[in-house]
Amino acid sequence: MLKKLFFMQSAALIFSLGLLTQVHADTATPELLWELEGFSNPESVVYDKKTTALYVSNVNGQTTEKDGNGFISKVSLDGAILEKEWVSGLDAPKGLAIHGDKLYTADIDTLVEIDIPSATITNRYQVADAVFLNDVAASHSGEIFVSDMMKDRIHSLKDGKFSICLETPELLSPNGLHVDGSSLVVGAWSVRTDGFSTETPGHLLRVMLRDKSISNIGDGSPLGNLDGVEADLDGDYYVTDWMAGKLFHVNRNGHADLMLELEQGMADLEFIEEKDLILLPMMLSNKVLAYQLTYSD
Repeated sequence: MLKKLFFMQSAALIFSLGLLTQVHADTATPELLWELEGFSNPESVVYDKKTTALYVSNVNGQTTEKDGNGFISKVSLDGAILEKEWVSGLDAPKGLAIHGDKLYTADIDTLVEIDIPSATITNRYQVADAVFLNDVAASHSGEIFVSDMMKDRIHSLKDGKFSICLETPELLSPNGLHVDGSSLVVGAWSVRTDGFSTETPGHLLRVMLRDKSISNIGDGSPLGNLDGVEADLDGDYYVTDWMAGKLFHVNRNGHADLMLELEQGMADLEFIEEKDLILLPMMLSNKVLAYQLTYSD
């Protein structure tokens, strides 16, 4: 039986955007476990159960510039850099996902496949007109999904074929991705007005993989310029807001609780279920934060 989680917080908390949050019994209190500096615009963190290591993507420069500066770092679970440039030769790597012995990262217009045991790049799947490939998510069957927030697209790599899975303005500049059974949970940045600016922040969407239908998770109220999305132990979600530097817990009905408010640049998080651990890459301050979740009875 899953733990019952409690987050002691005012039920009347109102976000600056006017979103009324409620306290739920399935939220936890995050406590800082460690803080690790020395990265170069870290955008995503992923946990490898086989090696018990963390991999961190480093943009190391401009997010859309093909400069060859990007790299992946290898980090221990207790917060030490094992290899700062574990894999190099990338441009601006962002989202990360693992399936089997392969690590996948989104690199501007290319999905890069890395063989973990040998730390070598084994494949590059390029999209001719891609603009900003961002997050990556893997299904249990090995299908790899990639968002392009500037094109309102989600790509899919299946059986060696990389193609457009869905393209529609209804995706609202899709950023974070998480495979949730027969659906894909999307952290929407929202409609962009100038560059990354938005008049109204985004919210969580659900895409049914069978028919590609899109629905809101909740009533569609603005939540934030969403980046990372991960499921918790009860099938609800941890979500980051890049612009506001906030970490939310969002239940399956769309009710959101603010868990942390730090600084701008909170990017693509990782949640390690068996360790109750949240990893937060702070893209603008060049560090990764590890938060232990604590529970009340």
